[in-house]
Amino acid sequence: MPVHVSSQAVPVYGNYHGYYSKRPFIRDPRLALLPAEFFVGKRVLDVGCNEGWVTCEIGQSRGAHQVVGVDIDDTLIRAAWKRRRTVWSLQSPESGNINEARCPPPKQQPLLDDASTTDHSAHHYFPASCEHSCGPLPIPDRGCGDFPHNVIFRTVDWVRDEIPEDYDQYDIILGFSISKWIHLNNKDEGLKEFFYRVYQCLKMGGVFVLEPQPWDTYSKARRMSETLKENAKYLQLRPEGFGELLEELGFSHRQCLGVTGKGGFRRPVDLYVKQR
Repeated sequence: MPVHVSSQAVPVYGNYHGYYSKRPFIRDPRLALLPAEFFVGKRVLDVGCNEGWVTCEIGQSRGAHQVVGVDIDDTLIRAAWKRRRTVWSLQSPESGNINEARCPPPKQQPLLDDASTTDHSAHHYFPASCEHSCGPLPIPDRGCGDFPHNVIFRTVDWVRDEIPEDYDQYDIILGFSISKWIHLNNKDEGLKEFFYRVYQCLKMGGVFVLEPQPWDTYSKARRMSETLKENAKYLQLRPEGFGELLEELGFSHRQCLGVTGKGGFRRPVDLYVKQR
């Protein structure tokens, strides 16, 4: 039976509400570590998508064929659907998704709230104040570009439960800032199960992009509940050993793309390719 978490006071699954007010960005710096053409024409799964900011960025401005965002928290998924419509409303006509058949791999497309955009007239295409006072623009039928139709969200505990999109497998699976929460809630075996699910659901040659939280951040998280505190006593795996586990499954050796973030959000971003 799937477990869908609704809004709660203590985010024991890492399901922080207002997460992007703590980690604000215009373009996510973790995605900036990847080549511009990385997502073009690809099927992408974003596990633990929260309010869908990264999911929508990939679908809107990085040329993905389809992006599926999943999260265990239904309140966050409802916010992600709202984010999808907001992003659609605020984009200028020139800043939509790139269709691989029509265009070469993308250069960075300007978003309306991108401070680096040089065409200042674009900022006034559909100001945020219009959405607040009049509501978001209606989403058109297909035929007007890929975004936002290439982005969908599902409430699911993806570690345990399958979704229909899994059967066609993915080119890319993202695991940004979720390994600690999967580990603390499901212990070593649950984390291994997650990695195996990623392996199963990736196409051969597919890519797993993982942002593991360091071990020293577990101590604060486990104090959130008695269950996490008890589970933490039995953990033998450490983040620095995740690469070895993934290699045993059939992934390539860890490739560190870089480190992003500040303070408690400063973490490595690692890439693994399914090789066998």
